[in-house]
Amino acid sequence: MLKRATLIKGLELLQRVGKLAFCRSLLIPTLSSPNNELTNSPSPITSQYSTVTMSLKEDAWPSSAAFDAIASALSDDSERKDAIKKGGAIFAFTLKNAEGEQKEWYIDLKETGKVGKGAAPEGKSPSVTLILPDAEFAKLISGKANAQKLYMGGKLKIKGDIMKATKMEPILKKAQTKAKL
Repeated sequence: MLKRATLIKGLELLQRVGKLAFCRSLLIPTLSSPNNELTNSPSPITSQYSTVTMSLKEDAWPSSAAFDAIASALSDDSERKDAIKKGGAIFAFTLKNAEGEQKEWYIDLKETGKVGKGAAPEGKSPSVTLILPDAEFAKLISGKANAQKLYMGGKLKIKGDIMKATKMEPILKKAQTKAKL
């Protein structure tokens, strides 16, 4: 078992060199047992280290910063519940960058209201996948384009439940106020 001092020294070192934000929502167990071993009960000793969030943005996909804005919009409990009620699905986004590379993100509006990298949360599959170029996603998020026109113009491809895809636009509008693209 790790001792309290060892863990705290390691966390302080990571924090100093800026490497503490290396994973999304890393929950670090707290130290509160009498024998200084790791437990999962709350402790004020490591409360400053309890949750670390990493950006969903990928430099090669500039519009991916919008996923951070969406996550931020969904961080409010009432907004998240409203979005889950309206969305009712897991939305996957496959974005193609200028170099032709593809990357996936998801928005779980079926259960958790979480936003993450990949096609869907672990053990789940998306209800609908929207496939489009990064530049077109930036226009969609900023309100300079709408999904229906992108789809009709062949710039947006949809796999899965097309009717669910129509429920995504109001959710994206919430992020428009937070996205800086």
